[in-house]
Amino acid sequence: MDSVFLLWYLRAPDTDDEDELLIGVYSTEEEARAAIGRLKDKPGFVDAPDGFQIHPHKINRDSWTEGFILD
Repeated sequence: MDSVFLLWYLRAPDTDDEDELLIGVYSTEEEARAAIGRLKDKPGFVDAPDGFQIHPHKINRDSWTEGFILD
């Protein structure tokens, strides 16, 4: 396995007022989709079912390689 699938939930994804929740990390995209199926009718999620996002992520690799600056 060289990738995992991160399931995020973004409340109000098209605004500057986003709340991001990392729901879980799954070994396959199918497992992440199954989690959406289990959660989409739960309180909060049911109000914005399009807020789920699945992002593949390579493991054993650096994600931030250029550093960062705090404002």
